[in-house]
Amino acid sequence: MPIRILLADDHEVVRDGVRALLEKQVDMEVIGEASDGREAARLAEELRPDVVVMDVGMPNLNGIDATRRILAAHPQIAVVMLSMHQDESYVLRSLKAGAKGYLLKESLRSDVLEAIRAVAQGRSFLTRKISRMMQEDYIQEMEQRGLEDSYELLTDREREVLQLAAEGKPNKEIAGALNISLTTVETHRTHILQKLGLHSVPELILYAVRKGIIA
Repeated sequence: MPIRILLADDHEVVRDGVRALLEKQVDMEVIGEASDGREAARLAEELRPDVVVMDVGMPNLNGIDATRRILAAHPQIAVVMLSMHQDESYVLRSLKAGAKGYLLKESLRSDVLEAIRAVAQGRSFLTRKISRMMQEDYIQEMEQRGLEDSYELLTDREREVLQLAAEGKPNKEIAGALNISLTTVETHRTHILQKLGLHSVPELILYAVRKGIIA
């Protein structure tokens, strides 16, 4: 079955360009288009797409709030943000809203396709420029604060769990992949967050991107 995609962007020319790209893929199908956040939320409810490609800045309801609304009702839908904004605050807000991917509108066509396929499979995807920027910001922040890299505090097993969790894999899948119990995975995740000073999955993903653990 093809990946069923809803496009949400207030610029028709952007939607047309993305649609033209996606319609050439045998494993993708564009099932609807929205020109603002409220329409995106309504169509997501009506059409139940596998993936929503969502602009951040839209009228009536912005893409981040629309993402939050869509995923509150249908957490199985994967959202990829397609934005002109590349500063970290937009990325963090998007991830906190539940988005699995973040692309820049200047991204390569191959990145757009890779991102959609990744999130459809439950994985996370950030464009390389965003990943590189976050890594540089993280290093600079560590140097300014005179901190040691807390990654060294993690055990080998915790590092494995960190990578799989940051890739978006649920605890049950991580347990199966590492041949450990579900309780053990949950314990590892708790320890990872404590050692790294993190408080949520979006922060965990950002940390993994900054460290180059995931792309």
